[in-house]
Amino acid sequence: MPTVGVKRDLLFKALGKTYTDDEFQKFCFEFGLELDEVTTEKQMITKEQGLVEAAKDASEEIIYRIDIPANRYDLLCLEGLVMGLQVFMGKIKFPRFTKVGPVGKGVAPQKLIVTKATAQIRPFAVAAVLRDITFTKDSYDSFIDLQDKLHQNICRKRTLVAIGTHDLDKLQGPFTFDAKSPKDIRFVPLNQEKAMTGEELMEFYSTHAQLKTYLPIIRDSPVYPVIYDANGVVLSLPPIINGDHSKITLQTKNVFIECTATDLTKARIVLDTLVCMFSTHCAKQFTVEYCEVVSASGETKQYPDLAFRKETISVAETNAYIGLNESAEKMAYLLNRLLPTKQTAPDTLEVEVPPTRHDILHACDIYEDVAIGYGYNRIPKTLPAKMHIAKQYPLNKLTEQLREQIAQAGFTEGLTFTLCSRDDIATKMNAQIDQIPAVHIANPKTLEFQVVRTTLIPGLLKTLAANRKMPLPLKLFEVSDVVLADGKSEVGAKNERRVCAINCNKTAGFEVVHGLLDRVMQLLEVPWDRQTGYYLQACDDPAYFPGRCASVLYKGAAIGRIGVLHPTVLQAFELTTPCSVVEFNMEYFV
Repeated sequence: MPTVGVKRDLLFKALGKTYTDDEFQKFCFEFGLELDEVTTEKQMITKEQGLVEAAKDASEEIIYRIDIPANRYDLLCLEGLVMGLQVFMGKIKFPRFTKVGPVGKGVAPQKLIVTKATAQIRPFAVAAVLRDITFTKDSYDSFIDLQDKLHQNICRKRTLVAIGTHDLDKLQGPFTFDAKSPKDIRFVPLNQEKAMTGEELMEFYSTHAQLKTYLPIIRDSPVYPVIYDANGVVLSLPPIINGDHSKITLQTKNVFIECTATDLTKARIVLDTLVCMFSTHCAKQFTVEYCEVVSASGETKQYPDLAFRKETISVAETNAYIGLNESAEKMAYLLNRLLPTKQTAPDTLEVEVPPTRHDILHACDIYEDVAIGYGYNRIPKTLPAKMHIAKQYPLNKLTEQLREQIAQAGFTEGLTFTLCSRDDIATKMNAQIDQIPAVHIANPKTLEFQVVRTTLIPGLLKTLAANRKMPLPLKLFEVSDVVLADGKSEVGAKNERRVCAINCNKTAGFEVVHGLLDRVMQLLEVPWDRQTGYYLQACDDPAYFPGRCASVLYKGAAIGRIGVLHPTVLQAFELTTPCSVVEFNMEYFV
């Protein structure tokens, strides 16, 4: 969840009202936000760096740090936050964002031409112009900060979308978005004095605190994306850095915004959000000059979209989902605090979704806004229509009971990884991996986590190996799930709850694990009987010493193994003392 820092006095001035910290916290909660912290720039720097000296020149102006839902891109800056809160308070109606053509008769719109070469690295681009904008120091900082917030959020650290903003008066259209070899790209990067090629730029910024994170996105590509104007002046090298020639200052009046992307939908959302928020500072508020983008296929489209779409919701369904009993008129009033709404039928509301609310994908998102408009704290608490008395899941209940009893029998509980290597369940256990019904990880990050365990024994043996210096005997147990591939299962695999115990001593101590098995069966009230209870039957298993292994049978069905582990198994797990083990499926006793 992103956090936005806004200056308290600036926020209250824009809202036209002053709050105490507690009052503003309650107000944020009503709007669906959370006031995370009240701090100052000085306190923030001291907290981050741990040095009071580093913050001695920092401002002590109060800053509100507000937690914003990850999908509310329109609230990531002061402008969007103020707009949303003012609509919620009923001070203003929702703004009508419109795109307009260039001013002046016969003046052509700015054009961005995308070449076919960009398909190799970053195939999409959108653009727009903010005309007659007026920046102050605070609004300029907010403009830069919103770009950074969008880059970290929906842009996924510039991998999906990269934003470039430029002083249009320093450039000459039309603009071209191309992909060139790094050595053929040469320009002066932002806030630098020396021109660099693409290769030199990568080397120069490899130690930069912020920009080094983005270099791997294009570094290994044979071509780098680049945008330049009609005179060949480089605007930017997305997603790394803009050119110094077109940098924005407080005196900038016309801003050219370009977004290059690997995901066109995300680029459109980012552009809509950015221009809607800062069109408030234009001479003609809430208007944006469109640009024509010519795709690699030759198709021309206008951006930004700034599309208002209409959705209809049922009043009855909305009441049922939230647990209210409001009339259509009252619900329309509540929803107008967040979205433009009107009643079109006795049970139907028509909601207009603005270009700033790309988070609204379904009627349920509108229901959420109705609940916010009504007030979460005011929603009446009701019992479910159908009563269900909760109880502990039987398998988990039995698991907890067995854990306690096995611990009282002198065994120490272990909790091992569910994932393990193929060798752990196969080679080290004297088995072949292709004969084991294991679930394999498609793209394992490490050799230690290649498959989901099919037995609890390897994990406990690793635990023993890590505690070899502890005095003997070592008696460990675990009651956990294993996962087995199962073609009959809906998901192709099934979980199986097992009990596993190991005794490690100077002698194998088979009688110790046998005694534990008898104790568990006694607790489960399972008799020693071939027909109605449990018994042992000799068997051969390559993981166990020959003649020292038996199957545990319950009502004639094999549910586990008990025996003395084979010396080669112990050697594979770097153990030198003999071990006896019992492992069985406990689901039969639920």
